Amino acid sequence: MPVSQNIDAQMHDDSAWWAVYTRHQHEKVVAGMLSAKGFEVFLPLYESTRRWKDRSKVLMLPLFPCYLFLRGEHHRRLQAVTTPGVHMILCNGEHVATVPEAEIQSIRKTVEGAFRVEPHPYLKCGERVRVKRGALEGVEGILIRKKNQYRLVLSVGILSQSVGVEIDASDVEHVAAQGLAGISPAGQSAGAGNLSSWEPQWQTAWN
Repeated sequence: MPVSQNIDAQMHDDSAWWAVYTRHQHEKVVAGMLSAKGFEVFLPLYESTRRWKDRSKVLMLPLFPCYLFLRGEHHRRLQAVTTPGVHMILCNGEHVATVPEAEIQSIRKTVEGAFRVEPHPYLKCGERVRVKRGALEGVEGILIRKKNQYRLVLSVGILSQSVGVEIDASDVEHVAAQGLAGISPAGQSAGAGNLSSWEPQWQTAWN
């Protein structure tokens, strides 16, 4: 590979997000140590209420148990992986696997906003929608309905894990599937469409 391409590849690695696999229930401790070393760390948390007979307590738990995200610095990879509590950095073959910036920013918006978010069974397929207004504007995911509530499911592909955030169905619009230009559930043209025309299909599928 030419020298210029090697430099470009390394610069890309240094700006990409890595997924770090940690010891069980050590995510916060590891995040603190990596931050102290000067790494940019993202550990998404959510509120979980634990109840006992005489009391209840709100805990902040990792959205992705045993994982956190680290802004990769290729020349400092050894410093990261030798941090106590770190088992490994996820790889794809011989190369460090990277997490798309869009996935990180989507998760960041949900945990930094006033939303009810929690882990959700992994979803890879489904009707994709895009949030068209509010704090989550521009975020894409899969819309599902459970009873009378809608949830937007966001996934981190490299982890095969998802999170769900409650949302108003009127705040999203349909996103046409790639490779199916001109085709959509309501016979609309390619691109974003109005959710209201195909909302009854959701109600049938998720009741």
